[in-house]
Amino acid sequence: MFISATLCVSCTSTTQKVPDYLVGSFQDDYNIEYELTEKLFFQKPGTRFHILKWNIDDQYFIARNDSLNSYNPNLYSRIDWVKFEEMQPFEWGFCLTAYKAATPDSAEIAAVPDRNNPKTGCNGYPFSRMKPSTK
Repeated sequence: MFISATLCVSCTSTTQKVPDYLVGSFQDDYNIEYELTEKLFFQKPGTRFHILKWNIDDQYFIARNDSLNSYNPNLYSRIDWVKFEEMQPFEWGFCLTAYKAATPDSAEIAAVPDRNNPKTGCNGYPFSRMKPSTK
C-alpha cells in the first residue's frame, strides 16, 4: 500500500469546522460590507485576504493579502476574532493583528490581542464589530 503526503502551505488548514457564525455576509460598525468563507475574507469593494490556515482553538486565521489589494499586496495577515455575548446585533469582532508580515510564520507569531477588552484590545484600537448584513 502506497501513501502519499504533501505539505501545502497555501492550502486551507483546519482540523475543526469553522464556526457557523463566522461564515456569511456581514457589516461592521461603519457599514462596510464583508464576506467570509472558509477560504476568503473579502472586505468590499476590493480588499481580499486568501485564507491559508485556520486556528479555531486560538481564534485566528492566517491569510495572504491579494495581489490587487491597495495596501500591502502579497504580504501576510493574521486576523483574530472574538465572539460577543449580549452585544446584539453584533455577533463577533475581528482584529487585523498583523497585516504586512513578510511570511505566514511571521504573521502567526504576532502579539495576541486582548479579547477581554474588545474596545482597546486590538493593538490599542477596538475590534471591528460584525453583524449580519442587511444588503
